[in-house]
Amino acid sequence: MRIEQLQAFLAIAETGNFGQAARQCGITQSTISRQIQALEAILGALLFHRTAQAKLTVAGEKMLPRARKICQEWATITQEIKDLQGGKQPELCVAAIHSVCGYYLPPILQQFCEDYPQVQLRVTALGSDRALKVLRDGLVDVAIVMNNRFLTTSPEMVVNLLYTEQIKVLMAANHPLTEFVPIPWTQLSNYPHVVFKEGYGMQRLVQEWLTTLEIPIKTVMELNTLDAFRGVIRQGEIIALLPETALIEAHQDPTLAVRPLAQVSDVNSKVSQNLTREVVLVTTSDRLTIPPIAHFCTLVQHHSTFSQHSPNQTSLFA
Repeated sequence: MRIEQLQAFLAIAETGNFGQAARQCGITQSTISRQIQALEAILGALLFHRTAQAKLTVAGEKMLPRARKICQEWATITQEIKDLQGGKQPELCVAAIHSVCGYYLPPILQQFCEDYPQVQLRVTALGSDRALKVLRDGLVDVAIVMNNRFLTTSPEMVVNLLYTEQIKVLMAANHPLTEFVPIPWTQLSNYPHVVFKEGYGMQRLVQEWLTTLEIPIKTVMELNTLDAFRGVIRQGEIIALLPETALIEAHQDPTLAVRPLAQVSDVNSKVSQNLTREVVLVTTSDRLTIPPIAHFCTLVQHHSTFSQHSPNQTSLFA
């Protein structure tokens, strides 16, 4: 059953004449007759009495309201898709990790709202794994997360690297580790750690590195907000391994200290010389055909390039 068969049926029901219905549909009378015959063959019943005026049979009467509903739904969805491709999108949903929401996105969101004032922006701060899941489930249009190649291997996924940043140690200003610049990896075992909750890419990244380097640590707490990390760490000897963008406020806080980690000295190690993370923008290829989403992604990538290469731009990662 094809939509044009139902449209032909409705045209004949409205005009009561095969010839008039054919002209209304922009096809020949023989074509509209074949469409009705094919529809009747599918249904196994005649839809019209073939008299001077085409009158609906009992089966045709049953068919009429259903055909109208189907064609109305078809007209609605085709218009909605046309509007979508034309940029008439009611909202754009973004999931991003906390540090990106706090320090990276604000100027981009402001610019997007100026460029697309009719589109409602919805931004949610989530861990990387959760953000990628809601993207795969179609609940958001774009995810800005820590790179995880295991969750972005689907062929429809489009992944663009935004920036790479080092992981550093956050501690209280009077912490014993402040005497080290940089901090040797072996010192990490001597103090309790606070880490991100399960489902956050940072937890997985740190665990993989420490396992590779055979450095055991004592995890005493799991948190999911940067405010909570800072509040707990300034109280005592607890430390945390955090990315640079998560440490911007800590640099301005006299009760906290930030120190870099020493490079891995083993040249035969399979890991890189510095502990870093990649922050990426992820969406799907079909979403990039929708103008507001494509424009948002362009703004994000442009901001990434500008902030890292413009001599007049204050770096977020200094």
